[in-house]
Amino acid sequence: MSPRTSAALAGLALAVLASGCTDPAADRVPLASAPQPPATRPPASSPPPSLTAVPPPSPMVSSGPAEHPFPMATSLAEPMATGAPLTATGPPRFFVSARTPLARFPGRSKTAVLTPVPPAVHDAETGAFVANVPLPPGIESSWHLVDAAPDNRTFAIAGWTESATPRIRFFLIRLGEDGRPGKPVAVPQTDPDDLTLVYDLALSADGTRLAYATPLIGGGAKISVLDVATGRRLDWKTLTHLGVSGLSWAPDGRSLAYVLRNRSIALLDLTRLGVDPDDTVSRIVKNTTGDLPFALESVAHTADGGALIYSSGHTVERVPLAGGPAQVLARPELPPDASLTLRFSVDGTGEHLLYVHRWRAYRAGLADGAITSVPITVDEHPGKGGSVRAAW
Repeated sequence: MSPRTSAALAGLALAVLASGCTDPAADRVPLASAPQPPATRPPASSPPPSLTAVPPPSPMVSSGPAEHPFPMATSLAEPMATGAPLTATGPPRFFVSARTPLARFPGRSKTAVLTPVPPAVHDAETGAFVANVPLPPGIESSWHLVDAAPDNRTFAIAGWTESATPRIRFFLIRLGEDGRPGKPVAVPQTDPDDLTLVYDLALSADGTRLAYATPLIGGGAKISVLDVATGRRLDWKTLTHLGVSGLSWAPDGRSLAYVLRNRSIALLDLTRLGVDPDDTVSRIVKNTTGDLPFALESVAHTADGGALIYSSGHTVERVPLAGGPAQVLARPELPPDASLTLRFSVDGTGEHLLYVHRWRAYRAGLADGAITSVPITVDEHPGKGGSVRAAW
């Protein structure tokens, strides 16, 4: 444990989003064109290309010229992720949860003392604890952001380092067939000393690219695409919107969907990123309607890439990318203390949705809207700390 200023907690608070609750609802439509899982699983001994290409785990990555001789934000010539997707092999068997550190203020102190808590692997059917994800060398704090590739075995995690000023690092982990994680692999970063707050992150379907959203000093936001093997990066910036969240890679790796300030869903054309002006490579797919000004939270592509799944308030809907009316997939009923928006993760088959409220994980079937829930159990400090984030 080590002290940090209460200002650091403001950054922690931005990462905490609550989700919620229980009953299935009406007005649902089936999720069209979701592919069927293959009959057999790939051998557990065959790791995805994303992990074999990344250097072995290392302590905190330096930003010195010896490690990164290329320009920070313009060195990735092709931001697309066009490799073969890591294949979904059926309904998800595991999910990974992540929490912000536990904070306490001893006596009347205004300086928090933070206790790190590791991310954990859980059984997708029961929520039972499987194993803690080991912290890599040089990283002592919690990991608070997590995303998954379609294979339900490859995960990207982000977390703060333990230092006077929190710095964010990215790591990849690979689960075995029993759900136990291997050693985390550090993703090279071109700007590790400048990265103190990340809104969201998304791992491409082929595991070769990591997209993350950050604020811009003076206003606006940006989306960065990072090659997980080399650390080369390309940025897209918007000065007209204060926040970007809900990142989702298209299955073909050629575009990114995202949420603009909880009001609109947009699509970023990666084939034009870095070539055309920033204001021409993104288009709005969906705007909010109704009385809630901040209704949108998460977005995900359908498995065939032809539509987007998103949460509008506490309703899960689907809208075709080619245009057309939105259709309701599920209507979770959340308790009064839940967040006004719903943060979720869709599995690689495109048929199952996961969201969390407090210490329960909720599974929604996108074909029938049926919702079941299980308690989330962890090995360290159960039921304590900020809202859990989870992905499968």
